Amino acid sequence: MNLVTLLPFIVLIGAMFLMTRSAKKKQQQAVQMRDQMQPGTGIRTIGGMYATVKEVHDDTVLLEVAPGVHAVYAKNAVGAVLEADEYNRIVHGDGDLKSDTPVVPDDASELTEAAEDVKIDLGKKDDADDVEAKDAKAEGDTEAK
Repeated sequence: MNLVTLLPFIVLIGAMFLMTRSAKKKQQQAVQMRDQMQPGTGIRTIGGMYATVKEVHDDTVLLEVAPGVHAVYAKNAVGAVLEADEYNRIVHGDGDLKSDTPVVPDDASELTEAAEDVKIDLGKKDDADDVEAKDAKAEGDTEAK
């Protein structure tokens, strides 16, 4: 066989090897991160919920999702183990907020008020326009007779 014929296959196999190697490395890092969990550690689940670890078992963790509210989660559901200061900043709002940080109002209705009055012409007639056109046509027909 010719080396030029085999070259695409060699490149494809090399790319597959590199991709599986990096995926396996990320997976090992995730397992190591989950093994670092200890009671009192702040975590974020893969669903985006923040909680505090209360107990760590082989495949599960007991999380306190709110004061006095506990839930059992699979270890695989833990997306990130957070540093204490980062967890407190996110959950309790502790820390300095930058002055240029935009503040989103609780009620975003003021953002949509201006848009409510705007009508967009989609090239379709409203039912009211159709009724008026039919009435005008009917009046024209009766006047012609």
